[in-house]
Amino acid sequence: MAFLVIDIGNTRLKWGLYAKPEPGAELLGHGAVVLEDIDDLWAAHWSQLPSRPIAMLGCVVAGEAIKRRVEEQLLAGWGLKPHWVASSFQACGVTNGYEHPQRLGADRWAAMIGARQRALRAAPDAPSPVLAVMVGTAVTVDAVDANGHFLGGLILPGFGLMYRALESGTAGLKVPTGEVKGFPTNTSDALMSGGTDAIAGAIGRSWRRLRDHTGKSPLLIMSGGAVSRLSNDSELTAHDVVENLIFEGLLTLAADTVR
Repeated sequence: MAFLVIDIGNTRLKWGLYAKPEPGAELLGHGAVVLEDIDDLWAAHWSQLPSRPIAMLGCVVAGEAIKRRVEEQLLAGWGLKPHWVASSFQACGVTNGYEHPQRLGADRWAAMIGARQRALRAAPDAPSPVLAVMVGTAVTVDAVDANGHFLGGLILPGFGLMYRALESGTAGLKVPTGEVKGFPTNTSDALMSGGTDAIAGAIGRSWRRLRDHTGKSPLLIMSGGAVSRLSNDSELTAHDVVENLIFEGLLTLAADTVR
């Protein structure tokens, strides 16, 4: 009954092999590769997994060429038919309030569904609003109210994009990675602190906006490859860092489909 979930982002492909297609299932194996290395997925990684998956579900924001190369390896290696998430008007208790629901990124949709499930598990009879934050190549900050209605969200550059924009648009800013400081006194620390403050500030403003809109303190759930740069920020409201929030959303969607 092993089940494979895949998240193809802008920079990396992440996968997880679970004992069954449902939230909380045992994780049998997982990994990640940069997109430049996806041609070796089967030979270097998937062929070594401990169990053969009977089905898969994934989300993809990379281009069609990347998606097709992954599908080829799924079919050649396991004979596995690929299934990809598409955002919809409603799924797993979440209502999509995007102006054009189908245009919402599948990764954001899966992350919101995973975050909503955490709110329901924490308080089934009176779930809190939830702010789902993904910190990767881009940063997304999405608000879901206590009734499961997606109100809207932000997209902003991640740390790497911010640094590259400053390097290409200014002179003399190609410096080593710095540290977050309250009052930076060198360029490296100023860049790192500026990026962190910008992202943390957007999260904090969104959290307060959601609190004021709903009248309840939202859960703040953060995930993504670069989330560690924010996880110790003392100015962010108490939050949960979830290693694979998108995987949790994919498993929830898979379980809902089976039912």
